[in-house]
Amino acid sequence: MMHDDVFQQLKASPDAVLIINQFQDYLKTEAQKRQEFYDLVHENIKAEFINGEIVLHSPVARKHWLISSRVSFQLMSYVNQHQLGEIGIEKVMIELSRNNYEPDIVYFRREISEKFTADQKLFPAPDLVVEILSDSTRKNDYGIKFRDYAAHQVGEYWIIDPQTNTIEQYVLLNGIFELQNKLTQKGVLTSLIVPGFLLDLATVFE
Repeated sequence: MMHDDVFQQLKASPDAVLIINQFQDYLKTEAQKRQEFYDLVHENIKAEFINGEIVLHSPVARKHWLISSRVSFQLMSYVNQHQLGEIGIEKVMIELSRNNYEPDIVYFRREISEKFTADQKLFPAPDLVVEILSDSTRKNDYGIKFRDYAAHQVGEYWIIDPQTNTIEQYVLLNGIFELQNKLTQKGVLTSLIVPGFLLDLATVFE
């Protein structure tokens, strides 16, 4: 795993203590910025906190929210019918060890979601994350989020590309996301995390 490699490099470094002290100082500053982020955001702003920076998001294109609506409707209907947990859409803020994200769609299994409170605003790493690409989010969806979701044990990650009508399904194996399936325009995606759920691409990209 990547953090094991970093640990070994740090372990072999003669100035490891100095590096750690410097990074601890940086994390204190970052924690202050994170608190400022919490004070800033509200329900009318879609924003994320990524490596010490506040990232504001522009309104999405029509195709983006149509795809989001179709996928979330199918997931929510199935999950509710089988009492598997909860589906969150767009404005669910997840709080990881360093960063905060608002994925397009998330799924929490029932053992986790039944502990949520009515007024809760920050949530742990989901079991499934769905991100729908846009020009402004593509780099992070394939970059920092890809690594961060895996590091925090998100079991399954779907990346949907509205430009190519493609869904990539990644599953967590030994702490790393591995591509399980890539479908374009048609076909059926079988979730490994939401038991028994099948997503027909024809209903997503119609």
